[in-house]
Amino acid sequence: MMEKFIEVQDAEMVFTTRKGSFHALREINLAVSKGEFITLIGHSGCGKSTLLNLIAGLTTATSGNLLCANREIAGPSPERAVVFQNHSLLPWLTCYENIYLGIERVFGPTETRARLKERALAALDLVGLLPAEKKRPHEISGGMKQRVGIARALAMEPKVLLMDEPFGALDALTRAHLQDELLKIVAQTGSTVVMVTHDVDEAVLLSDRIVMMTNGPAATIGEILSVRLGRPRDRVALAHDPLYIEYRTAVLEFLYHRQAHPASKAA
Repeated sequence: MMEKFIEVQDAEMVFTTRKGSFHALREINLAVSKGEFITLIGHSGCGKSTLLNLIAGLTTATSGNLLCANREIAGPSPERAVVFQNHSLLPWLTCYENIYLGIERVFGPTETRARLKERALAALDLVGLLPAEKKRPHEISGGMKQRVGIARALAMEPKVLLMDEPFGALDALTRAHLQDELLKIVAQTGSTVVMVTHDVDEAVLLSDRIVMMTNGPAATIGEILSVRLGRPRDRVALAHDPLYIEYRTAVLEFLYHRQAHPASKAA
């Protein structure tokens, strides 16, 4: 049994709204091993992003405990880097400067400027964007912006990479390319990844385990599917793999039969 690296223990999340309290998550128990790739999937409003934000330390659970490397998650930390669907780059800075800024915050107190520059360029190289180092966000495509966001997160050498639908706003071909890039990068860095997605194929392609959430309110983990496909993974070969098809069917079955979206039930 691999050691638990992230632990979510009996986490509950209740938000206070103008209309009263909203019970977003209940009884969340999840353990993630070091180097594991986990995806969270479920219908809109099932609390996927809320759970990711709890692990990131951006919000605090109403009750329960969250641990990373046996330490309580008490707020945001560079050890848990977040990549959002919106790249959130600073528009007045170049690609290089956007990455350098994050590195400087983490390593600035202990490393030379030459070493910080080395780190920034290595991160750009990792996502294939060295030629764009002097470009500003408005001069590059959506896919390239996301790659800069991923490079910035990875450059801080986080223990955990948290991704909230990072490819959701991209066209299908760019999305496929970045999924393949992510597979290579994770293999190279050994990062522990927790990623929110709506995309069943993306979940099966990338994951070691798929965490399927029940519908909200008071959503919880309905089922966890282990994806026993070898790595490295090749999307074209997997398209004909009986196991891949079996996993894909299992997730679809959960989402559209056992957890049919509330809106479709009311219709």
